[in-house]
Amino acid sequence: MIGHGRFLALRRKIGNCPLRTIERFCGNWDLPLNWGRRNNFAVAQVFFSMRYLVMAVLLALTAPSFAETRPAVVELFTSQGCSSCPPAEAYVGKLTRRTDVIALAFHVTYWDDLGWKDRFALTEAVDRQNGYARNFRSSTVYTPQLVVDGLSGTPHSDLRLQAASDAVPVAVTVVDGAVQVEVGANAHFPAGDVILVPYLRHSVTPVGRGENAGRKLEEFNIVRSIRKLGSWAGTGSQFAVPIASLPADATDVAVLVQAPGQKAILGAATQAIR
Repeated sequence: MIGHGRFLALRRKIGNCPLRTIERFCGNWDLPLNWGRRNNFAVAQVFFSMRYLVMAVLLALTAPSFAETRPAVVELFTSQGCSSCPPAEAYVGKLTRRTDVIALAFHVTYWDDLGWKDRFALTEAVDRQNGYARNFRSSTVYTPQLVVDGLSGTPHSDLRLQAASDAVPVAVTVVDGAVQVEVGANAHFPAGDVILVPYLRHSVTPVGRGENAGRKLEEFNIVRSIRKLGSWAGTGSQFAVPIASLPADATDVAVLVQAPGQKAILGAATQAIR
C-alpha cells in the first residue's frame, strides 16, 4: 500500500478474515467535488467494483421495465475526526435535495482515539463498512468512502446516480406511534434482508480537538442506528416498530431491502417520523 505523509493505519483482524488496514487519512477530498481523483487503495478493489458495475448495467438493459422504481442509495462512511470528510459531508448534503437518491452518513469509531470523539460514531457503522470491504475483496477501509447501491465502493464523488427501474416495492408510514413497513413482491429477486436505518436529518457540531479543531461541521442524514427487521422471501412482508424504541434524536427512517450477505440494494424508501 502507498502511504501518505499523514497516513495513519492499523492492521486489525475482523472475524476469520485476513488483517485489514484501517486508513485513517485520505487527502483527496480537498479537490473540487467533480474532479473525482482516487484514493490510494487496492487495485483489486477497483476491478472487482467495475465488474459489479458492468453487471448492474447489463441487468438494467436486459430486465423488463416495471412501474416500481427505487431511489439510488448512497452510503458515506465518515468521521468528525477526519479532516478530509467535510467536503464529502457537503456532497451528501447536496444529494439530500434529490428525490431520486437516498443518502446516508455512517459515522465510524476508528478515528475517536485521535483527538476528537465523534458523538455520532457507531460500532454498527464500522461493522457495515467491514462487510463491504469483504464483499469488495479489499484489505482497506478508509474515510471518506462512498458505497452506491451496495455494489461499488469509491473514494470520490464523480457519480452518475439514477433511480433503479426494477425494485422491490417498499412502503413506509407512521401509524399510531409506530413505523409501519410493507415490503411487496418482485419475482426477479428471491430474498433479502429488511433493514431499518433511523437517521438525523441535519446537525452542526463545533469541533474542539483533532484534525477539524476550530471548525463547525455541518452534517446531513446522520445514521443513528442500524436494525435488521427480518428477512424477505420474495413475497409480501410487514413489520412494525414503535417510534419510542428508536434513537431519540432520529428525525427520519430509511428502510433498505438488501440482498443477503450485504450485497445489492433491492428496495429502499424513507419516511419522516418527527
